[in-house]
Amino acid sequence: MTRGHTLAAVGIGLALGVAAAFALPSAWRAFVPSRAAAQAADVGVAGQTAAAKPGPLAMLEASLPPAEARRLAEILGRVRREYVDEIPPERLLDEAARGMVASLDPHSAYLDRREYEDIRRGAAGSYPGIGIEVVADGESIKVLRPIDDSPAWRAGIRAGDIILRIDGSPVRGDVAAAIEQMRGPAGSLVQLTLRRTGSREVVEVALERTRVEVHSVSGMLLDDRHGYLRIASFSETTPADFDGHVAELRKVAPGLRGVVIDLRDNPGGVLEAAVAVADSLLEGGVIVTGIGRTADARFRMDARPGQTLAGVDIIVLVNRGSASSAEILAGALKDNGRARLLGARTYGKGSVQSVIPLSDGRALKITTSRYATPSGTLIQERGIDPDLQIAGTVPRFDEPHLDASVKAAVQELRQMWDLHRRDSLPEPRSAGVKPPRA
Repeated sequence: MTRGHTLAAVGIGLALGVAAAFALPSAWRAFVPSRAAAQAADVGVAGQTAAAKPGPLAMLEASLPPAEARRLAEILGRVRREYVDEIPPERLLDEAARGMVASLDPHSAYLDRREYEDIRRGAAGSYPGIGIEVVADGESIKVLRPIDDSPAWRAGIRAGDIILRIDGSPVRGDVAAAIEQMRGPAGSLVQLTLRRTGSREVVEVALERTRVEVHSVSGMLLDDRHGYLRIASFSETTPADFDGHVAELRKVAPGLRGVVIDLRDNPGGVLEAAVAVADSLLEGGVIVTGIGRTADARFRMDARPGQTLAGVDIIVLVNRGSASSAEILAGALKDNGRARLLGARTYGKGSVQSVIPLSDGRALKITTSRYATPSGTLIQERGIDPDLQIAGTVPRFDEPHLDASVKAAVQELRQMWDLHRRDSLPEPRSAGVKPPRA
């Protein structure tokens, strides 16, 4: 992987594992199309002319072995004839496909046009909307943070604000429905009814949707020697954002000694983005390997020489919400001895999903690989144990200098620096022994 490369819209997308609700695309799901994208093709049926297109049931019967085709056709036929309401054949097939793929594992899915478009927007790092991260809060929706320079940010919406109504309709704690209501074409308006954080004040805010550029990396200087970088998720823009924040830390703190990389509650995203960040922090070594049935599903990704934080100690914060691509980065840095992990065991999402386009704008998201960390550890349903476990605390992403876990990480960085200094000192002379004279 080269430094600062542009992620191509091919490759393997990594499933999230933990659903972090964003008012970006519905839950933050970042994938890219598979290199082995399926090509739609018409299937010929006896008795039809070459120009005629067979119906979906005829295509199904022609594609399956006779016994399986008869069984499925019998089920579909019974439902069409005897179900209380008339159901279009296309809908029946869509729902059959959805159930079939969903039964494989929790991370595989059949995607309709809207769901596929959501994933493509999430991977690209931009979308049309108002720019807020949200999460369910009882019967309401709570704002986690507004995206910088978004309509929500410019309107003064703050972390902790509660969304009560959208265009006059109560949200009732349904994150997916709220996200759907807040999305829309650029230039259109949406009205939110909010209760201000820490008060009972209720305000009405009218927002004009626009294309929001999502920057998944944020950072700040904690003191003159230590920096903080949070990666909220992984999209195509994450590697460039990360390198930009590292350069800024280097600029404002020439004597930088340690950096805290915060991967808590990072649900994952685009695999190649996590690999690129790991590559920028490693001088060499394996980053991740994949095990699967097809050639594309078997892979090994290595770091190339050159580090953006050479000579700087790193502590990575993880918790139960660190999943998927976040675990790839954490595992690569830990197994290569580049960073120490602090926090709690990670989620354990060790499978890779490829998004395979189908006809008519639909797609399959199916598990194609299981990945291993550089030490060969398969983390599916196991997670990664940190080097230093600490009691779980509520992250304070907007005020990291007040975050208990960040403070513990900085203390560990100071001890690491003191250890480096002791190791670099010359060996003390034995008591009572004079040095030799020339």
